[in-house]
Amino acid sequence: MLVSAFAFGGVPGLVVRKVFKEADIYVSPTLLNEYRRVPLELEAEGKITHLQLEALIASIAAFVTNAKVVFPHKRLSICRDAKDNMVLECCLEAKAQFLITGDKDLLEVKNIPFSLQIVTPKEYLKCN
Repeated sequence: MLVSAFAFGGVPGLVVRKVFKEADIYVSPTLLNEYRRVPLELEAEGKITHLQLEALIASIAAFVTNAKVVFPHKRLSICRDAKDNMVLECCLEAKAQFLITGDKDLLEVKNIPFSLQIVTPKEYLKCN
């Protein structure tokens, strides 16, 4: 959702602004690596221009500057897409209340062994 917010705006962009005002933001080293890798892949695939890449990197950097870094100690194997477990591991370590995502694999996760609400950006905008 973070890349969508900064690359394309819209509802994810509104969510990022709301989160900045109202919530704590958490990342893990694995997520930071993802934030480094994905923008470069988008440019290589022709989905964004170089100018958009630079803006995206600057926006993500500003976002993570305000984040708290957690170091997950527990490995999870919950999500259908194993690569998405890193997000849940970060949430577990951070004791996060919400995970805001448009990722269908994460949205379909059931029976989470800790307290976490997985919501879409639109659902999060309706909270509070």
